[in-house]
Amino acid sequence: MCGVFGIIGDYSAAKARAALATLGHRGRDHCGIYEKEGLFLAHQRLSITDTHERSHQPMRHKELLLSFNGEIYNHRQLREELEGYSWQTHSDAEVILAAYERWGIECLHRFEGMFAFALIDGGKVYLVRDRFGKKPMFYHHANEALIFASEIKAIKPFLTTVQMNEDAMRSYLSFLAPAPPHTFYRGIEKLESGEWLCFEDGRLQKHRYYDLLDIPSSSITSYDEALSVIEKELHRSVAMRVESTQSTAALLSGGIDSALICAIAAQQGEKLPVFTLGYDEYSGYDERANARESAKELGLEHTEVVIGQNDFIDRLDSVLDHMDEPLNDPAAVPLYLLFEAIAKEGHKVVLSGEGSDELFLGYRQYFEYLDIEKASSLHHKNWLKKYFHSHFSMNREWEWYKRIFDDTLLFRTSGEKFTDMQQNLLLRRNVRDNESLRFLEPYRRTFEKSSHTHPAQWYSSIDLKLFVGEHFLTKLDRVSMAHTLEARTPFLDHRLAQSVFAMAPELRIGEGGTKYLLKQVGQKYLSETILNRKKKGFANPYMEWLIASGKIDLIKEVNDQTGLFHTEEVEKYIQLARRGKFKQHVWGLYVLSHWIKRELL
Repeated sequence: MCGVFGIIGDYSAAKARAALATLGHRGRDHCGIYEKEGLFLAHQRLSITDTHERSHQPMRHKELLLSFNGEIYNHRQLREELEGYSWQTHSDAEVILAAYERWGIECLHRFEGMFAFALIDGGKVYLVRDRFGKKPMFYHHANEALIFASEIKAIKPFLTTVQMNEDAMRSYLSFLAPAPPHTFYRGIEKLESGEWLCFEDGRLQKHRYYDLLDIPSSSITSYDEALSVIEKELHRSVAMRVESTQSTAALLSGGIDSALICAIAAQQGEKLPVFTLGYDEYSGYDERANARESAKELGLEHTEVVIGQNDFIDRLDSVLDHMDEPLNDPAAVPLYLLFEAIAKEGHKVVLSGEGSDELFLGYRQYFEYLDIEKASSLHHKNWLKKYFHSHFSMNREWEWYKRIFDDTLLFRTSGEKFTDMQQNLLLRRNVRDNESLRFLEPYRRTFEKSSHTHPAQWYSSIDLKLFVGEHFLTKLDRVSMAHTLEARTPFLDHRLAQSVFAMAPELRIGEGGTKYLLKQVGQKYLSETILNRKKKGFANPYMEWLIASGKIDLIKEVNDQTGLFHTEEVEKYIQLARRGKFKQHVWGLYVLSHWIKRELL
């Protein structure tokens, strides 16, 4: 993809260029700069659509200026709608300018794809982020000036001091990543998915232009229609994302998501080369054998990338630096190494399966939550409430039942990690029970105002918003762009997602198993062996390697200097991690400690 950077207001040209240079990895094909008094707009380009220099950015049309990161997959169709425009390029960037000139900012509703861009129209500056948050946009507003960029590292030099945003830290502990608009840097915020910002006369105005919950509930009620629509939309989505003038590959695990993407692409005449990750000496985490079998069944060229402890540890600091701020995802380092290998093979585009689990109810715990929800209807539950309050346990099941008996919100994203009670024990400050709900409150209000009422719709929508939008997609963007690779996600097509949300919840749940509808569709493309494999996820031996390397001691080292956590609680978590428990909790503490040491100590 690309890197966007800009300053509205007074600036030093040397400082602006130095900040822009930190985004060089996002687009090595060209660096473009437009500057005048009070305006610096720049672009690091990864050329995918119309690689000719005529499509370099920032792109100008009359008084409009654009720096755009992403892909508009339906740009050819939009060109036909924009009849009469005098086209100068074949790029999708020019289509954005033409669409804005014709329809104003409402043009966003016509775009199909992934995008984050800055568009300058005279005295107005629009910053935009796509519907699901595939592409990032950060900004800093101070003294009537606006600084914005695709990554935090380009904005950080303009902060007077680096201070930690407490809300970012709290939402990170709760949900694996800072909740919008927060970042770990006080003074730097991020756009939310489906949101635009307008900066004019020194003031900011934000507007949410898209929400999946606006789709009416249960307009599709038959299995036959549901399966037909899913298959049709998947074919359309994959076809749009496979189309490229650049070499395209795909990730392949042992599961259904990546295999189905590749199978549909193959039926469309595109047999994508596929890549799978494996681990030295840790076969329990390894999916190579299953992926090898899937690749053979689909007739695909298959490359296995094997990493060991030294690879992991050698790249650890570099990966965490690329992330800019804490993100609790242990898969970031292995995925970084996998993308590095793919880039070395000369590929520029990679297809990945993010979003399928959240869209098609692919997590077993969704169905556990649905069962637990039923306990809220018990007439005689006071004794159970008293029992749970007097028998505390760190295990998540205890927290689930306590919420039901307390009549509070049960499901708080699949990424919920440290509960409020765990944080209260860990942090040297008082954390009230249910305090983290304030980060979910705007999304819960939106859900309750929508036509959707079934709990499964809540699970799916909040996971797509936060667990996918701020966690998985943040990781995917940073580790792919670190190697100047464009990652595309066919399951996160908004038309496909809208179709699924229009289906009656009972259809999505099916017979109570994960991905019921997707597996029904998959029967036409994949063998029963692939469809019925036990889900493994992107597991890896991160904690074993962190402990063996001794790097885990960083948590205690930083805590000794900051006093952020109770020492005995930190030690308890580390000892549990040594026994294979609460591993991601401890990884989250390590990543946070790494950031604190780098930025604050």
